[in-house]
Amino acid sequence: MNETPASAQPGQDQPDLMLPAQEDSAPAPSPAPDAAPVVEFRHVSIAFDGPPVLVDVSFTVKPGETRILLGPAGVGKSVLLKLTNGLLRPDRGSIRLFGEEITTLPEEQLFPLRARTGMVFQEGALFDSLSVRDNVAFQLVQERVPDEEIDRRVRDALRFVELEETFELFPASLSGGMRRRVAIARAIIRQPELLLYDSPTGGLDPVTSTTIIELIVKERDAYRIPSLLVTHRLQDAFLLCNHRFDPEAGRMALLPQGETDPHTTFLMLEEGRLIFDGSLHELVTSQNPFVREFLE
Repeated sequence: MNETPASAQPGQDQPDLMLPAQEDSAPAPSPAPDAAPVVEFRHVSIAFDGPPVLVDVSFTVKPGETRILLGPAGVGKSVLLKLTNGLLRPDRGSIRLFGEEITTLPEEQLFPLRARTGMVFQEGALFDSLSVRDNVAFQLVQERVPDEEIDRRVRDALRFVELEETFELFPASLSGGMRRRVAIARAIIRQPELLLYDSPTGGLDPVTSTTIIELIVKERDAYRIPSLLVTHRLQDAFLLCNHRFDPEAGRMALLPQGETDPHTTFLMLEEGRLIFDGSLHELVTSQNPFVREFLE
């Protein structure tokens, strides 16, 4: 699939996002409603030589759930992601990842927990000196997985994001949207148990942003991997919530009017405090002044 050019206008045909041939087209089953959270924050606070960045934040991410973390720049969204993965430690509170309390866990014991997560960084964060194959395979190379298996798994991951033809290319030859799609391939190659997206469409034009969101919807509906996604773009958040992936058409489709994905819900931060935790309907009907202003 070729990347949609930046000059494309909304309403033009979007590239098909077909599931790899070996995948079952049926959606992944929903998790048990009483399953333990994959991520749990309890009264978490953190500051850096100044005013608090996060204050008394509590929420969960359950199996199969996609949480969309909304808020303007500078409210602590990216810090929250780094806390989730143990890259930062809070000043106060408790964080559990896969049931493990990580706030006091030694670094060497954090490594296997991080290995169970996939991270899509802002701007993609690819290594310019490595080929697409080596970028996507980076963690597998560190684990000394045999080259033949690496090649197969990289091709599978690139096929999922419709970029198998970029296997031998370098990041400098890719458009911004293609780089993000490679970053998603890198995040899913180890079949993670949690996905963290840090502003996956930041800096992209609207048409390319829609292509990235379509991939995230595809991943959500095909695998039901729990996810925490940071964004300030309401259009992206609403697309995720009111679309599903149609494997027969190979693209996302609008849900019937009034329906939303039941496993996709929202969080919102204001000045480091969590002021909203709920569904799309609850979000758009909220009377909180900050929420109202953000939505308008």
